[in-house]
Amino acid sequence: MSALDAFGLFAVSFCLICYALEHRSHWYVLGFAAACVLGSIYGFLQGAWPFGLVEAVWTVIALRRWQAARATALS
Repeated sequence: MSALDAFGLFAVSFCLICYALEHRSHWYVLGFAAACVLGSIYGFLQGAWPFGLVEAVWTVIALRRWQAARATALS
């Protein structure tokens, strides 16, 4: 397994874990957004730019969801 493969495995595993735990805290939503950034970087580094682009879009969506969840948690 190359370093790039290990990085990709970590990124998508972190994404899956955070997604599964999102209902517990808004911090997991932020973790999901961070994992999407890592997934996007991985996609671009391996040359799969469509995957990298989709993960970048998911990052924006997750950050908006985190803002909403954080606002709800603070009120």
